[in-house]
Amino acid sequence: MTDSQVQLRPARDEDRVPLALVYAAVAEERDGIGAEPPVDVEARAASWTLDGTIVATADGEVIGSIHVAATSHGYGEIGMAIAREWRGRGVGSALMASAIDWARERGLHKLSLGVFAHNAAGLALYRKFGFVEEGRRVKHYRRASGELWDSIEMGLQL
Repeated sequence: MTDSQVQLRPARDEDRVPLALVYAAVAEERDGIGAEPPVDVEARAASWTLDGTIVATADGEVIGSIHVAATSHGYGEIGMAIAREWRGRGVGSALMASAIDWARERGLHKLSLGVFAHNAAGLALYRKFGFVEEGRRVKHYRRASGELWDSIEMGLQL
């Protein structure tokens, strides 16, 4: 990571609103995650699952997170959001490495995720960590604009 002030740690209860604010900001961009505005920040904060969430902070502020939803079938589903100004600076790589370690420590055998087909940076990040394309959900996400977007499903055997 190029910014030495970036720290990773497990999410805490006081991170709920900051996590929801980053999520809402990424949703405003309308191209990286499934959510679109408006995001009810308070509701999102209240519903945030902290177990399996790793946060990235800089100068005490939450700048991104990754969440691994562990299933009873031994795999984990990944979701990630990083504030725009922190992308391309190693935060995503650090979060992904941390999530993989977290999953291995818990005995998961696989991680999986879905990524929009146009998300070149996300695809490159996931491939860098060994994720492979396992399928494509064609016209899977209906956007507020009416467009239908494909999702590439990827997996990593641990």
